[in-house]
Amino acid sequence: MPEVRLEKITKIFDKNIVGLKDFNLQVKDKEFVTILGPSGSGKSTALRIIAGLERQDKGEVFIDGINVSRIPPQERNIAFVFQSYALYPHMNVYENIAVGLRIKGYSQNEIKTRVQEVAELLEISDLLKRKPKTLSGGQRQRVALARAIAKRPKVFLLDEPLSNLDAILRERMRTELKLLFKRISGTVIYVTHDQAEAISLSDKIALIDKGRLRQLGSTDELYYQPKDLFVASFLGTPPINTFEVTIKEGNFVFGPYSFKIPEKYWPKIKNISKLILGIRPEDIKVYLKPEPSSFVCNISTVEKMSGYAILNLNCQNKTLKAVVERDFITSIREENLWIKFNEDKLYLFNRDTQQLL
Repeated sequence: MPEVRLEKITKIFDKNIVGLKDFNLQVKDKEFVTILGPSGSGKSTALRIIAGLERQDKGEVFIDGINVSRIPPQERNIAFVFQSYALYPHMNVYENIAVGLRIKGYSQNEIKTRVQEVAELLEISDLLKRKPKTLSGGQRQRVALARAIAKRPKVFLLDEPLSNLDAILRERMRTELKLLFKRISGTVIYVTHDQAEAISLSDKIALIDKGRLRQLGSTDELYYQPKDLFVASFLGTPPINTFEVTIKEGNFVFGPYSFKIPEKYWPKIKNISKLILGIRPEDIKVYLKPEPSSFVCNISTVEKMSGYAILNLNCQNKTLKAVVERDFITSIREENLWIKFNEDKLYLFNRDTQQLL
């Protein structure tokens, strides 16, 4: 499988709506890269430009070292799996998988061999004579993937392929997808707005917003070393807590609260009087009684999740989220709790540029 490279791609739609702006992306051979971002950020536009279904206004697209910017979609040797599966309702599963191979002129024997191979790979051999309307969502998804794999493309493009599935099936299909593409050593570019999908599937994540790449890196890099406040806020459930602090007499001060600035942060904050401090909910320690250097907050609400709970805390009109073990909430007897921050896990952002310091 080859690498894919996008260089300074710009796409402007009608009424000056920006699809992509100076967008750069490199996907290496056999890499699984997810383009992640909010709705309208340009994720699907990037995928369609790689496929040749959209024409960029500026920039170049390279597949396997070849500039394919002016090559039609059918000659780019890519496979596109859509959100809607795009199966032909009047054809059975065998015919749906074979249709692309017939168009390319493969012999009946070659078509039969490829269809049987991918059907066995995706465990749908017993479905080959059935029509799409008789299949479940997960089965239809497997058929769409089988059709893509049968083409033996250079690159797989997947546009939110799991979004139509229910939560349990979506989780199972995530596991199957990861194992599948690991087995066939595919180069994959995947689009989703779901960070759980991106984190669980990807070798790397390309996080974009308003048509611009905000950060490309491993899931750990984006989560633990975000370049800016947008990246830090987008990744993480529940999201990172952020608030403005003042630096005064060696302390971070916010409202009536203050705590000593750890020595490791001093080189980052020279000549700075105010900044945005971030702390992830799992890095807030919660106590039932006062502890040294802790500060008091009121419980607003408690969100009970599967194996943990999210506390929404009112700290002098500032709401903070903290994650605790599910058992902890049974020991709460009062409206007040005391919290401390894990001082090794603070994120400091420039107040004006919002870049990580």
